[in-house]
Amino acid sequence: MHDWSKEIEKAITPLNLSAAREAEVVEELGQHLSDRYEDLLISGVSEEQARQILKQDLTDGKLVAGLKATLRETSVPIPIGREKQERLLAGIWNDLQYGARLLSRSPGFAIVAILSLALGIGANTTIFQLLDAVRLRMLPVKKPEQLARVAIVNSPHCCSGDFYSSNSDLTGDLWKSVHDRQQGFSAIAAWADTRINVGAGGEAHYANALLVSGDFFHVLEIQPFAGRLISPADDYRGCGVQGAVLSYPFWQREFGGRPGVVGGKLLLNGHPFQIIGITPASFYGLEVGQNFDAALPLCSEPVFSTNPNRPSLMDSPAVWWLAAIGRLKPGWTLERASSQLDAISPGIFAATLPAGYDAAAKKDYLTFHLGALPSATGVSALRKDYDSPLWILLAMSGLVLLIACANLANLMLARASARQREMALRLTLGASRKRLIRQLLAESLLLATLGMLAGVGLAQIMSRALVAFLSTQQNPVFVELTPDWRVLGFVAGLAILTCILFGLAPAIQASQTEPGVALKAGARGTTAGRNHFLLRRIFVISQVALSLVLLTAALLFVRSFRNIVTLNAGFQQDHILIADFEFAALMLPPKNQMIFKQALLSRIEAIPGINSAAEVQMIPMSQSGWDSNIDIPGGAEQQDVTLNRISPGYFQTMETPLLAGRDFDHTDLPAAPRKAIVNQAFARKFYGGANPVGKVFHDSDAPAKPYEIVGMVKDSKFHDMREDPPPTVYVSFTQSNGPEQRSTLVIRSEESLDSLIPSINRAANQINPSMEIGYTVLKTQIREGLLRERLMATLSGFFGALATILAVIGIYGVISYVVLQRRNEIGVRMALGADRTRIVRMVLGDAAILISIGVLTGTAMTIASGNAAAAMLYGLKPRDPGTLAAAIAGIAVVGVAASFMPALRAANIHPVAALREE
Repeated sequence: MHDWSKEIEKAITPLNLSAAREAEVVEELGQHLSDRYEDLLISGVSEEQARQILKQDLTDGKLVAGLKATLRETSVPIPIGREKQERLLAGIWNDLQYGARLLSRSPGFAIVAILSLALGIGANTTIFQLLDAVRLRMLPVKKPEQLARVAIVNSPHCCSGDFYSSNSDLTGDLWKSVHDRQQGFSAIAAWADTRINVGAGGEAHYANALLVSGDFFHVLEIQPFAGRLISPADDYRGCGVQGAVLSYPFWQREFGGRPGVVGGKLLLNGHPFQIIGITPASFYGLEVGQNFDAALPLCSEPVFSTNPNRPSLMDSPAVWWLAAIGRLKPGWTLERASSQLDAISPGIFAATLPAGYDAAAKKDYLTFHLGALPSATGVSALRKDYDSPLWILLAMSGLVLLIACANLANLMLARASARQREMALRLTLGASRKRLIRQLLAESLLLATLGMLAGVGLAQIMSRALVAFLSTQQNPVFVELTPDWRVLGFVAGLAILTCILFGLAPAIQASQTEPGVALKAGARGTTAGRNHFLLRRIFVISQVALSLVLLTAALLFVRSFRNIVTLNAGFQQDHILIADFEFAALMLPPKNQMIFKQALLSRIEAIPGINSAAEVQMIPMSQSGWDSNIDIPGGAEQQDVTLNRISPGYFQTMETPLLAGRDFDHTDLPAAPRKAIVNQAFARKFYGGANPVGKVFHDSDAPAKPYEIVGMVKDSKFHDMREDPPPTVYVSFTQSNGPEQRSTLVIRSEESLDSLIPSINRAANQINPSMEIGYTVLKTQIREGLLRERLMATLSGFFGALATILAVIGIYGVISYVVLQRRNEIGVRMALGADRTRIVRMVLGDAAILISIGVLTGTAMTIASGNAAAAMLYGLKPRDPGTLAAAIAGIAVVGVAASFMPALRAANIHPVAALREE
């Protein structure tokens, strides 16, 4: 390419420029002539003719005369061919190179712009990447679109009985009937997830296990990484301790990736399972967000029972514990498979009706219908809990990006204002306005690309931090965060969108420069005119409006989270340690179990530093529950209540006030009449709030043995912190041992809870070292149940603060620009007698107008979008007036504060100096 430097230096010699200014003009004209040369070649002019035209531009004297002559292209365009495309691409490459040189001269501007975009794009990519991983990404198996889940559909009253996980779709009887009678699947399999101790006595160490039917890996078409996988030959009734298949991560973590593991043993709940194979590294199971450690045959389930007298789950007609998945036959659609399942549903539910159901439950059960649900993306409790929050957070991060783009647009307008003489010079020398827009957009595209790259890198850090935030010690979250085509397409779309949002308007505005005015010495050019100033005001108003929306949302979520965590749950949350003791390995006969548990409890209570301890079957907020129907004499029959089994001293340990009657004691023996303690909600529902002590009720399952109410306690939360406490009945362990060979103790101490664990371990070992013990801190468990609320409060607070900061920067920049443009006017006003206070009020008045319009617009947007997050708020309405007022006040205060410094600068303008500039 021709070097025009010498010709340019010779042509501009008569202008008598300084050395620094001459170097700038040489570079600007050099870039212009290179662009012009490419344009001439594209339009069909030969290379020699193009050089002659440009030389004539430099030597005809018109440049020195003010560069007023306009040399426009007049050649008729030729059809676009390969050569023209190559030249066009070369021109774009030149634009990008020139933009890079300009950015390198303004490192401060470049850093601010790239960081702003990196934060906006990074936040959006982080949320979208998690959405993609949880909701959109296909299972890493062959042809996942052929997979379908079998479950009960369109049944509002499903189901009665015991549930073992969020994926408990079927009972054992239902699974066997579906397996035998379905026609739409070439293969179908069942699975259940559970946690199994991989330790050998002492403190428990749990692994996530999948109990799978023999066709599970065949349905998914998974091939082993090593060894073999579970087959139908491994899954037969009464199989006992069989083979185990390890996941690749578990093999790496627990066995160091040793190749000789296959054929070895894995100890699960004290039982030695032979390792028969390892799954491939890409397979994490069917539940998104939850990796599995080992897969075992479904028939091995009875091995892990803590009650040897209990029938297997497969033979329990009212226990919901299985999920089923199948691969559609060739030619079968999801709709056709659903229709076939629906057709056989009446017969299946009639044949599997549990004998223990009451009349209402039987009626509901016989109305159920099975269907096939799409399962290409797997199943996920994480998806259910975080689907709506993630979409809301994506919308919020999108608003942050819009605010950042508005800020950058204002910066680009200011930058274009500083480059008016360059634009005027190019226009005078024949550049088209379209050509100037392309040059300025190339610079915006370069910034957007750099911001995108920085944002993608930031997103990889932020997304992993977000997953760690959602993970708990008891329930670590596993999601695949490797960017796929959806994430890459989303990021590329963001880069293009941001380029247009912050680059197009300033580019068009800058291209409208009037050369004659801009080239006059001291003139500010047309980019300082009315249209330019109006555009900057619009950008600031939009920033204020969007910031108000985000700040209001942030305050709502933060206040909602505060309402929940400060709520009186009805029991002591601090200083409570939960200890789970498993002693099924001791094979205690039923008559000795209660004696053993009482001895264990007494030994724990005697440990120095422990204030009190008690046994409980269902820990509050543990996601476990026990419901049953009762009959109230003289009242309506079949009333559903929540039950819990406790030992004497439970209410004292949990500091739940006893309002009437007495607590359980050790005189409440199995042979004595059955006693119960109820809560206030029970008294309100069944006795109109009257004291229920002395009343009796009947368990619907055992009507011959009534319960006498001996006490009433204060209401307390049971399932979660958001609920209204349900009518609850407490029964005593001293009268019934319960169904499991295990004991869960709540232990209260004012000392460090972690320091108690060694003492508890020693006490347990003195009784029997074969017991397995697991520990949880109650307050930690409750806080982990509020992860969704904490996530919304934390991220919305971050987005609200970031938006406010960006709005403050935007207001400060525009008001500073206003002061600069009105410098002469302010000088005149001060020369005519205006004092500094009046000047400050004038500038702050301009800022107040912008802020007021932005606040009104933002208020309307906030009210219009109020219902979007209503379901996630607690104790607040989405259009809470106090929250909106606080957000408006916050925006107004920081907006005026951002304007105060430019206002003081305006008040300090010297009138004579300002007037001399004109």
